[in-house]
Amino acid sequence: MLIGAALVATGCSSPKSEAALPEAAEAPAPAASPDEVQISAAQQQAAGIETGSFQWQNMTTEVQANGSIEVPPQNRVSISAMMGGYVLSVSTLPGQSVRAGAAVAVLRHPDYLKLQQDYLQSRARVTFLKEELARQQVLDAEDVGAKRKLQQARADYASEQAAERALAAQVKLLGLSVARLNTGYIASSVSLTTPIGGTVKAVNINPGQYVNPQDVLVEIVNRDDLHLELKVFEKDVAKVRVGQPILFTVQNRGTNEEFKARVFLVGKAFDDDARTVSVHAHLEPERTDLLPGQFVAARIQTAGARQRTLPEDALVQAGGFSYAFVRTNQSANGRATFRRVKVRTGPSLANAVAVTPLEPIPDTTQLVRHGAYFISAEMGKGQGGDE
Repeated sequence: MLIGAALVATGCSSPKSEAALPEAAEAPAPAASPDEVQISAAQQQAAGIETGSFQWQNMTTEVQANGSIEVPPQNRVSISAMMGGYVLSVSTLPGQSVRAGAAVAVLRHPDYLKLQQDYLQSRARVTFLKEELARQQVLDAEDVGAKRKLQQARADYASEQAAERALAAQVKLLGLSVARLNTGYIASSVSLTTPIGGTVKAVNINPGQYVNPQDVLVEIVNRDDLHLELKVFEKDVAKVRVGQPILFTVQNRGTNEEFKARVFLVGKAFDDDARTVSVHAHLEPERTDLLPGQFVAARIQTAGARQRTLPEDALVQAGGFSYAFVRTNQSANGRATFRRVKVRTGPSLANAVAVTPLEPIPDTTQLVRHGAYFISAEMGKGQGGDE
């Protein structure tokens, strides 16, 4: 009876052992190569592993450059006095917008009065010498006057005319109206005006201060034509051409927003100290929310070619090399085998990296496009287990 009971118990336990075999089959199979790893369907889904083929894209090489946002020289004005004087009033503040021709300060000085006096006296003398010349011409015509006096009258008249014109030009440079001065009005002060419209960058004067002609009193900047001024190192100058696109970010702006520009001028001389060449670029499109003087970090896109690319998430770094993963096999239950292959990386653009496999791989090969780091970690576990 005991032997029979044992046989019955043995027969009943056999189906349970057979049912447990499929579970044992789900255990990871040993990899055929240290560069291969098997990942179950559940693991692939949990890690978000996606596969696909290479994508061909136009990739560009880039030159890194730093610089600043600037305006052309004609859009920047430093206002000074033509003649020294005392500041009577200041009508602008830094940051204020001004239109072309607006007064920014008023000066006064006795020399301004003296200049106007000299002009009026010269003008009166021109009138007298003109009449004197006419009298000498009449006397010469009647042959009762000396030729020398006629010649002297003609020379004096021409000389005084030149003096009058020079004084009139000085009056205009001072900012006064010659036509109004001809009516007898003598201005006691002079207004300094801006030749361009824009924003006041600096005001370096205050009422009561004496200023010299070489002093910069007010600075005006017009931001209508902002451009980049970049410094490109000597080793990269040969790659830069007019018309190349530029992507740049403004430092200390608080955002990573990228702006666009295009090269319109490449310098032809080196800065002897830094061994750099100036490169100028127009903003595309023009911006009004940027300020002259802001520092920028730029990438000049110098060349382009169609290359095979993978997403950044498809590549891993190990031992100084870059690797991608090729799916070599996939079983009916979803378990896949992945093999690690070395690649040489190139330029990147919008999360895509140009890659060149170091072994022949057809374009239709299925590669891991997302989740490469998970596969690399699983491969590391397998190698650790072997050790």
